[in-house]
Amino acid sequence: MIRFQIMERDEARLYETLVRAMREGQLRTFRVENRGRRVVHVRYPGRITWTHAQGVIDGTVVSPKRQGNEWQIFSALMGRLAQRYAEQISGIIVQFPEPPTQRAGRKGRRRTGRRAA
Repeated sequence: MIRFQIMERDEARLYETLVRAMREGQLRTFRVENRGRRVVHVRYPGRITWTHAQGVIDGTVVSPKRQGNEWQIFSALMGRLAQRYAEQISGIIVQFPEPPTQRAGRKGRRRTGRRAA
């Protein structure tokens, strides 16, 4: 999982611009779903869920089918932002949260069958 925050410049309205561009086909490699809250790429597996508040776009990139391949869709999005919308962005923060640790299972002897009384 990759988490990111995009800070818009003052009065840039980047989130609305991106959602509109995806809906109207100006960004053909991306589609919005779930009323603009989910972004999917036409070729790469996974999805981006994002929210917008006070000039900051909060996003999470998840690739459930192939863990560890989130970078593909994330790279495609960042490349497109740098190419077309750099003047509307003041900064981007990227975070790589630690994966959840697996608890050690209870080890012991397994019982098979029923015990004789």
